[in-house]
Amino acid sequence: MILGFDPGRDKCGIAVMGLDLILDYHQVVPAPEAIAIIKNLCEQFAIATLVMGDQTTAKTWKKKLQTELPASLPIVMVDERYSTLEARDRYWQMYPPKGLSSLIPKGLREPPRPIDDIVAILLIERYLKIQTTNN
Repeated sequence: MILGFDPGRDKCGIAVMGLDLILDYHQVVPAPEAIAIIKNLCEQFAIATLVMGDQTTAKTWKKKLQTELPASLPIVMVDERYSTLEARDRYWQMYPPKGLSSLIPKGLREPPRPIDDIVAILLIERYLKIQTTNN
């Protein structure tokens, strides 16, 4: 299992996905609760790798995670450029618009909630793509 983590100042996206690409968990959580939730997920799932975005606050978060999580859990930084735009498109694939909102052009639609968890899903997918390319 891989845990995806999109770190942020106020909120963070977290996702857990297996190598079979089946999504087991995804949630946007308040930043102060993120480490406790990650620890809980590590107990609940057999997390082999933590994949996190490499942009905003990433270095600070990585240091926090390294002190709070088992040293045996690898933390891998993944390029998260353009992930928010990609996550917006993915949101509408996962939750197609209904009713009148389906008439709004795709480029003008705003997801009705934060999409940091979907960014975390995309980070896992990017990581897996890199792994299959390198093998």
